Amino acid sequence: MTVRRWPLLAMTALAACSLDPHYVRPDPAVPPSWPVGDSYLRSTEASLPSVDYRQILLDPHLQSIIARALENNRDLRIAAANIESARALYRVQRAALLPQIDATARSSTSNGLISSSTGSTGSTGITGGTGGTGTGGTATGTGTGTGTGGAGSGGTGTGTSGTGTGTGTTTTGTTGSSGARTVFSAQIGVTAFEVDLFGKIRSLARASLQQYFATEAAARATRLTLVGDVANAYLTLATDRSLLQIAIDTEKSAQRSVDLTDARLNGGVAPRTDLRQAQSVLFQAQSDKANTTTLVAQDRNALELLVGAPVLDSDLPASIEAVDGMIAPLPAGLDSRVLLRRPDVVQAEFTLRAANARIGAARANFFPTISLTAAAGFASTALTSLFSGGAFSWSVAPAVSLPLFDGGANSGNLAYAKAQRDVAVATYQKTVQTAFREVADALARRGTINAQTGAQIAAEQAADDSNTLETARYNGGIDPYLNVLVTQRTLYTARQSLASARLLRAQSLVTLYQTLGGDQLLDPPPLPGATPAPR
Repeated sequence: MTVRRWPLLAMTALAACSLDPHYVRPDPAVPPSWPVGDSYLRSTEASLPSVDYRQILLDPHLQSIIARALENNRDLRIAAANIESARALYRVQRAALLPQIDATARSSTSNGLISSSTGSTGSTGITGGTGGTGTGGTATGTGTGTGTGGAGSGGTGTGTSGTGTGTGTTTTGTTGSSGARTVFSAQIGVTAFEVDLFGKIRSLARASLQQYFATEAAARATRLTLVGDVANAYLTLATDRSLLQIAIDTEKSAQRSVDLTDARLNGGVAPRTDLRQAQSVLFQAQSDKANTTTLVAQDRNALELLVGAPVLDSDLPASIEAVDGMIAPLPAGLDSRVLLRRPDVVQAEFTLRAANARIGAARANFFPTISLTAAAGFASTALTSLFSGGAFSWSVAPAVSLPLFDGGANSGNLAYAKAQRDVAVATYQKTVQTAFREVADALARRGTINAQTGAQIAAEQAADDSNTLETARYNGGIDPYLNVLVTQRTLYTARQSLASARLLRAQSLVTLYQTLGGDQLLDPPPLPGATPAPR
């Protein structure tokens, strides 16, 4: 190996180095398993299966609405645009690793007076050429040489040939203008290409790549949130439609009671207080009917906003009872590390990786910067001879810059990069903790909601039976109307509570699907020519 190869090998070795800190995934700072106890859902599954939302949300109308939302929702379009922006920024940063080669062609024309000094005593003489007379004096000379006299713009000149020793006097003058002069040139070259010896550009490229991955994970989080929001809006609309039907049914029942009580009052059998009590139930049902009608309209507006397009009447749910059994249960994982697959957690970790890479770039600023400028091309005063061999020229201009004093700017940038990395670590751990809390809450709800719904169903049945019996006793003249009023109100409340319980049960399944990460992938697809960091 020759000595000349050592500088090349040294530069190659330096170009492969990285000043990034070694990345270690932070401790998630959560217990290794979910909470246990009477309030929590018991599960024997070890991990969450990767499922599509269609395997959980079985209602075909809801599936159709979600599919349209995934196509039309503006939040998803914003997220998609953010992904494209992050991908473009990564490509811009990665391009800095390669030199930028430019080709230029110029044509310049100049016109003006040219100052010169002529005349000297020389042992070899002066070659005759174009002479001139101008303001400031004259110049003459004779000597050894050959020349050809010629006329120039603004004066005349002579030349003689011969051999001998010449003498002359020296004066200074200005040569007359000879007209416009045009120069043609064509070059190809590299301007200020920074040689990445200490990995600064590579660190910035890695940071851009990790930021792209974080943006892609954020888009998947937006998608998962959209699926959950559409499902919850659909279920809320179904529940309000059930409540509207309950109010309509109660209004009809109360109207019959009012008509019967009014007839009994006119017959002198019932007092006016019975009529007023019956009317109180009727008026409350009418009020609830009007309010729930508004809620149903608002629920539809909210659903269409999420979808980003009108929703067909045929796709709207008839009632919560009709969709209550159309959501499949999803088992929870015993190992809390399943949270690391959630899109928001993945986003936080990629953001942390980007902050880690920026520390390497900040460290590289303390080392010399080597840049290279090179050009090769042709220059000539005639376009026809531009690419002749004699017109070729080249230049190479390497430069080295070493920071000696910057007022603490580099140290400040490094401290800032480290502080941002600490912020990213804390954000990552908080994101995991928040995810753990959300899953624990969902498990707590799933652990008791079936018992709550079952009890509410039994309460509604008991209230309905009690109302039937008490109405018969009142019609038979056994009990006062006050007992009927109490049972009517109890039945009305029980039916409303049962509808709300069905909504909670359905929403708990959707929430558990969301909090566990849904059908998200562990990692985003890599960019062409790029390899994501190992996980």
